Amino acid sequence: MTPRVPRLPHALRPLRLPLGSPLQLVLLACSFALAGYAGVRLFAGDWFGVALWFVGAALLHDLVLLPLYAAADRAALRAAGRAGRRAWVAYVRVPAVLSGLLLLVWFPLIAGQVDRRRYRLTTGLSPDGFLARWLLITAVLFGGSALVLVVRLRRAAKHRPPAVH
Repeated sequence: MTPRVPRLPHALRPLRLPLGSPLQLVLLACSFALAGYAGVRLFAGDWFGVALWFVGAALLHDLVLLPLYAAADRAALRAAGRAGRRAWVAYVRVPAVLSGLLLLVWFPLIAGQVDRRRYRLTTGLSPDGFLARWLLITAVLFGGSALVLVVRLRRAAKHRPPAVH
């Protein structure tokens, strides 16, 4: 048996910074530089409009969207808890969040609120079909999540010992 070495008191221990590998630090520095560059380019034009948009987006998220999806999540947890399937909520949360994120990013195109001519001239693509594609992606996300749940439930049932009768 090896002798136990006493540990130094917390105040006397050397300070260890939670830094990662050199590659991680370089990537972090590059991401900060890229974010700084994007910020400088973004604010170079209409800085007041951009600042107003950020404040408006933060207020819309915090005052409207956050209570809405928190209430929806609470309702899903309550319903799943009554059914005894509280762990299944994650299989609804993930595709719902991904679908909502896609809706948020592509909302003007999904809702058809874009200048068709300008969009076509700028991108060379048609602005049509975004609603159908978003609905298809949403269906695939929820279907894939349901498939993962079924596979996990079947695996768990295989490894469960047989019930004693």
